Amino acid sequence: MIRLLGFCVVLTLAFASAGQDTRAPANRVSAANGATVFMRVGCPACHGTVGHGGAGPKLAPNTLPLAAFTTWVRNGTPGWSYGNGMPAFPPASLSDAELADVRAYLAGLPTPRPADEIPLLRP
Repeated sequence: MIRLLGFCVVLTLAFASAGQDTRAPANRVSAANGATVFMRVGCPACHGTVGHGGAGPKLAPNTLPLAAFTTWVRNGTPGWSYGNGMPAFPPASLSDAELADVRAYLAGLPTPRPADEIPLLRP
């Protein structure tokens, strides 16, 4: 399982480094582009498709301020290894503009419903 996760992370980083800045013109933050970038670079593998967590921590809707979010994504977890923390994403794989878009996407996501309000999760 850890090997598969490692392979997915390496593959994601390889594809992300080949990506281009897909930011909308006029330097406006675009949550729609943020959703596209979030999926393209492989964030859902650990954080779920709507940032509510999984193997990685919950990112939405209470997202870090942009400066802290950018620092975390750029630096990742110190001493990162497969299955232990988050890899760093350098500007070559994810531009600052794209990071702002991803943060806007995450910040705009609704709060998930409590488990007791979801019929399939009721005891």
